[in-house]
Amino acid sequence: MNVKIASAQYDISFLDNWQAYQDKSEHWVAEAVTQGAKILLFPEYNSMELASLFGQAVYSSLERQLAEMQSLLAGFISLFQGLAQRHHCLIQAGTFPVRLESGAYHNRAYLFFPDGRVDYQDKMMMTRFENEQWLITSGEEIKCFDTDYGRIAINICYDSEFPLLARQQVEAGADLILVPSCTDTLAGYHRVKIGCQARALENQCYVVQSCLVGEAPWSEAVDVNIGAAAVYTPVDKGFPHDGILSSGELNTVGWVFAELSLDSIATVRTQGQVFNYRDWPLQNRFF
Repeated sequence: MNVKIASAQYDISFLDNWQAYQDKSEHWVAEAVTQGAKILLFPEYNSMELASLFGQAVYSSLERQLAEMQSLLAGFISLFQGLAQRHHCLIQAGTFPVRLESGAYHNRAYLFFPDGRVDYQDKMMMTRFENEQWLITSGEEIKCFDTDYGRIAINICYDSEFPLLARQQVEAGADLILVPSCTDTLAGYHRVKIGCQARALENQCYVVQSCLVGEAPWSEAVDVNIGAAAVYTPVDKGFPHDGILSSGELNTVGWVFAELSLDSIATVRTQGQVFNYRDWPLQNRFF
């Protein structure tokens, strides 16, 4: 089975109103599906541009922006749910900080299905900024999602740097891991990039990274954003020698496309030059 994926290098905007956000989202999705994409991936914290709708007192406060954005969550879900249905595609719409009944916040990656279903993966591993300054807390469940293109998993940015998370997901059947990311330094971008490539190598699966790009000096949360979207593969016969199927230019705005051959994952795991996926449990002999 082949499927075209689009991974966004998405820029933060300062929005005049909700309609401007809706128009921007519709434009991005339409551009990707016009190019034949059936899976769309947006970056982590792309929703933070919505904080600009509340004025300086809110968007300059880490605490207040989280609280005020909750009033837009239902509209955010409805917008992308409708876009996925209208364009008959699967959309991972980046992340939205969601307040739980307990009052805690989770960094939540929603997945929108062509049939109207909505599911999500919460971020599991929190960065120092999220823990110490923004007070966003860890999720509690590692998921896989059944789709028309097989089982898909999500690692949110820093999650991709911890191999046991992805391993649990591929053992549950995931052949494709989506990684929405947001990094404010080159070092941060490369940490996530290296993590994504390592996960693709050791699990012999596809890993797709999306990045927030550009500057938003008005934002306390996402003022500087650095990165490039890419599609990573196993490093074996039938795949690129460097494990990079497609990649964008650093800090540019737009989509990065690639054609995934999902059937090739099962093939490389049984006929590859090496058997990283199969041999993973052999490590246990040494511990």
